Amino acid sequence: METSDQVLVAIRQIIRASDLHSKKLSKDFGLTSPQLLLMRKIKYDDNVTIRQLSKKTNMSQATATSILDRLEKRGWVVRIRNQLDKRKVQAQLTESGNKILAGAPGILQPGFLEQFQSLEPWEQNLMLSSLQRLSSMMNGTD
Repeated sequence: METSDQVLVAIRQIIRASDLHSKKLSKDFGLTSPQLLLMRKIKYDDNVTIRQLSKKTNMSQATATSILDRLEKRGWVVRIRNQLDKRKVQAQLTESGNKILAGAPGILQPGFLEQFQSLEPWEQNLMLSSLQRLSSMMNGTD
């Protein structure tokens, strides 16, 4: 098997593991990984706009908006129009959204997280750098 084929197989394994974990989160907790990711970004980036959310989570604006619609219907997120620039809409967690997030499990599989955190910091940074490079290469335009 060529190296490029092995890369594709490894990427597919990562995608499959992520999808399975997201489905398990949804079944056990009622939230998917992308929903949790957006909620965490909203919590830690106070008054973040929808555009900023989509960029920081690498989601299209349409996907982020769709997820926010579902979170808003459940009462966990509110959208507030910026008072200085009415074109900007910011997302904030509600009190119940903060409570849900406080009890939420990790986005990544516990086994992976445990193994990753047991690595030396330089190894963690090497993996992160490699994944970021791979992501950048795959997002490039022809």
